[in-house]
Amino acid sequence: MNKLSKERRVQVVKALVEGNSINGIVRMNGVAKNTVLKLLADLGSACLDYQDVNLRNLNLRYLQCDEIWEFCYAKEKNVPAEHKGEFGYGDVWTWTAIDADTKLVPCWHVGGRDGENAWDFIANLRSRLANRVQLTTDGHKAYLEAIEGAFGGEIDYATLIKVYGQAPVEGQRRYSPAECIATETKVIQGDPDKAHISTSYVERQNLTMRMSMRRFTRLTNAFSKKIENHMHAISLHFMYYNFARPHKTLSKPYPKTPAMAAGLTDYIWEIEEIVALFERARTINDTIAMALVEALPLQRLQSVDQ
Repeated sequence: MNKLSKERRVQVVKALVEGNSINGIVRMNGVAKNTVLKLLADLGSACLDYQDVNLRNLNLRYLQCDEIWEFCYAKEKNVPAEHKGEFGYGDVWTWTAIDADTKLVPCWHVGGRDGENAWDFIANLRSRLANRVQLTTDGHKAYLEAIEGAFGGEIDYATLIKVYGQAPVEGQRRYSPAECIATETKVIQGDPDKAHISTSYVERQNLTMRMSMRRFTRLTNAFSKKIENHMHAISLHFMYYNFARPHKTLSKPYPKTPAMAAGLTDYIWEIEEIVALFERARTINDTIAMALVEALPLQRLQSVDQ
């Protein structure tokens, strides 16, 4: 890490957020693979911490939630017996929320697709909101109990279930999604505006994730091998998406990022500023570590040295 100049770190991060693979970045930039992974880990942690602190007290209106599938280490059917059922091996789901107006992603959660993970995700979402919202999800049953438990009666909630038909040509079924032939909406709680019962934006965000993170791209060998790197990549992606990437639907009267539309910042961040998050975190950690060392009694220091 220390061997890379700031300019080289910026180059690597630009390649990461634009969907390049780790090995591709190594070839393009002449940087060691371990160096790229170390930068991803350090910066991913810094991005997670920054967004955890700053994506709070949000005034949002029309939220949509969904889950996107990927696998880590190996596909579920190929996971070794000793790792069966262990988090980070096989199926991994990323739960995401997006605001239809600002396109801000206020939170996400990586885990399984069960009720416990639904609760963790929805409780996290609830803690970040400053007002009553309208929420739309698909028909996944895990949402129902989680949303009732986290929001109580303070939400306008509906589900939208898409009914799919068969792919038109037998040979295309593996590569082409089935055709949506109908939708079914159901009001679960409160009084949601029917015009805003939709999951279109969050499903489009799923595509953005697959296009922007090589490890999410289907039918490649770029899938995540370690769950920690998977989670770091997601944190970096949403930092870039929320703060540094102008959204096409927010271009008038001037280009804006989701964070700008949500009132979290008044300008488009540069990649250099995202890289600086890690440098700032490292400085703070070094200062804290030094203060702790100075506070230790002499005998404690001697035992540490031994």
